[in-house]
Amino acid sequence: MGYLVQQLVLGLSLGALYASLAFGYSIAFGVTKRADIAYGGFFAFGGQIYVLFVDQGFNELRLILPAALAFGACVSFAYASGIGLFAGRHIMGPLVRVSPNAVIVAALGLLIVLMETARLASDTRDLWLPPLLAEPVTLVVIGGRAVQLTGMQLLNTGLFSILVATGHYILTRTRFGRHWRAVTEDPLAAGLCGVNAPKVFVVAYVASTMVAAATGMIATNYYGNMDFGSGIMFGLKVLLIAAVGGYGEPLKSAGGAAALGLAETLWGAYAPFVWRDLAVFSLLVFVLVISRRERVIP
Repeated sequence: MGYLVQQLVLGLSLGALYASLAFGYSIAFGVTKRADIAYGGFFAFGGQIYVLFVDQGFNELRLILPAALAFGACVSFAYASGIGLFAGRHIMGPLVRVSPNAVIVAALGLLIVLMETARLASDTRDLWLPPLLAEPVTLVVIGGRAVQLTGMQLLNTGLFSILVATGHYILTRTRFGRHWRAVTEDPLAAGLCGVNAPKVFVVAYVASTMVAAATGMIATNYYGNMDFGSGIMFGLKVLLIAAVGGYGEPLKSAGGAAALGLAETLWGAYAPFVWRDLAVFSLLVFVLVISRRERVIP
């Protein structure tokens, strides 16, 4: 019983990561209505730039570690917001209005640019953070077995939860959230009602990239590194993960993604690990086939 509870707790930690990724992705999908693999690139790019500038701050600027971490986070957010603003205003926005299906191709190109930019900036070196809050914290003891998470896992789970809760509040309780919902339903009708649809599109895309970058930095603090090729893997995975709860509702998408993280952890605990990704992707495809309820997108 203690082993099962331990796996459930680990699954919740991974599920929180997937939930925040799916939530941010749904914000962008709501205005583009097209698969955007570049989101995984923003996730990886945020983590890579974070590690790069933490290294610069600690080794070149001689900052203490907390200051170096803050420096890396500020620079990563600045890069992510700038690239998100440029991509939303000059790439994705015009393409959605002229040729929406071209968004898929442009997203792949943007992903490659982000990956190569981070690789060249770090001179193709793998940079690692020191272990952070790695001491295990005992949550409960069941049958003589301690159920534990590290301090970083607890912190990350809390941060991911706050990220999703804050985003949900903004989308459901603020003026921007109402405008975002209107644009996702019908941008032309929203424009006729006085909503600046192009501006809402850009703000939503920037917000999505910021969530991706924040998630990437938080994940990097736990894993210690963000690989150059992880953008493609997470880009493909997020496309399917976000679909579990439905692309149109960010909170439902986050809930479905959290359930998937729990299922993935349980598979790794009780089934052959080598088949985990195959099983997870097969399950995702099966769920998408039998539960497809999205309206046809022109």
